[in-house]
Amino acid sequence: MEIMRTADERFNDLPDFPFAPNYVQIDNNLRMHTVDEGPRDAPVVLMLHGEPSWCFLYRHMIAHCVEAGLRVVAPDLIGFGRSDKPTRLSDYSYQRHCDWVLAFLDKMQLKDVTLVAQDWGSLIGLRLAGEHADRFSRIVVGNGFLPIGEGKPPLVFKLWKAFARWTPVFPVSRIVNLGTARDLSADERRAYDAPFPSRRYQAGARAFPRLVPLSANDPATAANRRAWQALGRWTKPFLTTFSSGDPIMRGLDKKLREHVPGCKHLPHKTLRGGHFLQEDSPQEFAQAVVDLIATT
Repeated sequence: MEIMRTADERFNDLPDFPFAPNYVQIDNNLRMHTVDEGPRDAPVVLMLHGEPSWCFLYRHMIAHCVEAGLRVVAPDLIGFGRSDKPTRLSDYSYQRHCDWVLAFLDKMQLKDVTLVAQDWGSLIGLRLAGEHADRFSRIVVGNGFLPIGEGKPPLVFKLWKAFARWTPVFPVSRIVNLGTARDLSADERRAYDAPFPSRRYQAGARAFPRLVPLSANDPATAANRRAWQALGRWTKPFLTTFSSGDPIMRGLDKKLREHVPGCKHLPHKTLRGGHFLQEDSPQEFAQAVVDLIATT
């Protein structure tokens, strides 16, 4: 496995991102980066990003939750941010991503975790919560789901999957900007492009769309269905905070609330924004997390 590591200077002077880098060696070859802010004895909030972002996406939420007295751990998935980047599409699979995050949780010795997840952060986080429920105390999902190989994906996802596979240029910051209700600044766009100095660094970002299990015979479907069944028995707090303008995830919050017992009697929210609601409604999203921890 050939591995690339983005130079540190690419991450200098990013807007609203004063957090010191921390690194965890998750196996003999791969190093994962994480933000780790707040008191070490405080309740832990694990923020998992999705495609094609990195923990910079959560910068305003990290600050808000730390100010509320929480500890926030926000890793970069392998292939993203400051984390190591295998260079081949075949280096990435759904199972490997789950194994990498599980190894990260083990090395960090995290327990009683409140999971905050969006996009692929939800695909990985909900799978792990279904398989390792003892590690998690609460779940907050914004614009995310756990696919089990059923139903038809919306046309916009099919187009996105084809684009990620075939386009000669994969403009990460423009992709993120298309998923927000506001326009990102030049410095914010620079931050989203920072992890990817060239195409060789982008295999992980290009791989994600094709890894979503869309059929019964997908390699990830059986494990996801078992995790989905486990979530059907989940009685711990489970909050949905979807946005008003996500064309891919729209309506999946209702399916989660109907399936997961822990969703009952919680103040589920619809926040203003596009797919990346962390950019459009970060304070409201973060406050929902703070309030859930304070009241459950």
